[in-house]
Amino acid sequence: MHARNHWGGSFEINGGDSSAAEDDQRSREWDRAALQPQQHHELDETQQSWLLGNNQRPQKNKYVDLGCVVCNRKALKWTGWAFVAAFFLIAVPVIIAKTVPRHKPRPPPPDNYTVALHKALLFFNAQKSGKLPKNNPIPWRGNSGLTDGNGTTDVKGGLVGGYYDAGDNTKFHFPMAFAMSMLSWSVIEYSHKYEAVSEYNHARDLIKWGTDYLLLTFNSSATKIDKIYSQVGGSQNGSKTPDDHYCWTRPEDMDYPRPVQTATSGPDLAGEMAAALASASIVFRDDAAYSKKLVKGAETLFAFARDSGRRIPYSRGNAFIDPYYNSTGYFDEYMWGAAWLYYATGNKSYISLATNPGIPKNSKAFYMIRDLSVLSWDNKLPAAMLLLTRLRVFLNPGYPYEDMLSMYQNVTGLTMCSYLHQFNVFNWTKGGMIELNHGNPQPLQYMANAAFLASLYVDYMNATGVPGWNCGPNFITSDTLRSFATSQVTAQSY
Repeated sequence: MHARNHWGGSFEINGGDSSAAEDDQRSREWDRAALQPQQHHELDETQQSWLLGNNQRPQKNKYVDLGCVVCNRKALKWTGWAFVAAFFLIAVPVIIAKTVPRHKPRPPPPDNYTVALHKALLFFNAQKSGKLPKNNPIPWRGNSGLTDGNGTTDVKGGLVGGYYDAGDNTKFHFPMAFAMSMLSWSVIEYSHKYEAVSEYNHARDLIKWGTDYLLLTFNSSATKIDKIYSQVGGSQNGSKTPDDHYCWTRPEDMDYPRPVQTATSGPDLAGEMAAALASASIVFRDDAAYSKKLVKGAETLFAFARDSGRRIPYSRGNAFIDPYYNSTGYFDEYMWGAAWLYYATGNKSYISLATNPGIPKNSKAFYMIRDLSVLSWDNKLPAAMLLLTRLRVFLNPGYPYEDMLSMYQNVTGLTMCSYLHQFNVFNWTKGGMIELNHGNPQPLQYMANAAFLASLYVDYMNATGVPGWNCGPNFITSDTLRSFATSQVTAQSY
């Protein structure tokens, strides 16, 4: 006897032994009445209550044959609904997230230092003279000074370009060159920080605007020159004729004569211009042709500055310059220009000059005169000695420069000491600003210069693993000097 197997096959219940016949015989002897179909009748309520179990026949589970797997129909149904639910809970949000346009989060607002740097650089854009580029970020400025220097027959196109000095429309070349030197120095030392705040290319453009103009003010293609154009525009005290001070007007509206000043001597002017072009040549080393042009111009200017027959300050006796940007000496420009030319060219004649004992002697660099520790457009000593200190601590050229470089470093340390409040070298405002110009007007330029030098000195110490320096018997940590620099920039109660 075989029974049907729903899983695909047969199996034997009994194998057909002798007892099968006996069982068949007994089945015939069973009470036939018991084998007859019985008549079902309804049970009353009392009878139903006697039953221990349900009187209904149990339902059979329904299965679904999937071929290799057989599963309960109800389980299959719940599994299907589970997949549908999972689709709506997981897949749909993912699809929406992938297809909906993404809105990039707003970048965090720039810190105060970044804002201050951006606005400081915008000042140069606002002061531009000449034919302005279309991308100049000051929309209310236009072309101006397009006829400047038209009377200079040796300058093709005239003296167009450069920067106006301040609220007036004069182009003073001496402080303009100093501004380019300082801006170039900051880019050389902190290019990565300019890049981090997206101002690197902006700063380079500003430097090039200035150096392109300075190259027009002398014969930059020659190796020897006999004059430099030192100023465009200006005024004389008490003037009653239209000029840059009698007429306070927009540069775009200038309609009065703008005289050009010429210097046939001027080691101060030429030395500062040489520093500007030499430092800028380092900024533009990725542009070999332009960098080489700047170096050539710097060398020509410095040769003019060193000409023994031209050692008269550029401003002496000039009523258009002397009241405004009078130079008090030129040996600081010798040290400053020679240092930058050495960095730009590697020519040892420049470092030999910068460390010649006659330079600090004539510039009074070692006299510890308080005002000579204040960096300005007129006094480059503290900057020049710091720049030469940099040479000693990083490159260590040794003999025969070591003794003089060591003295420059010592004086630089004392200059930094003079900036600290605890030594009472200078007066301070109640708001915490050092008064480097004795309370006279325009104090911020001197304070900003001191903060820059102090920051550089700290960075030089940190880069060489030096924790501080001595101010007499007192050891001063680099963090103390950093705090001074930071306080001068961040203090708001001046």
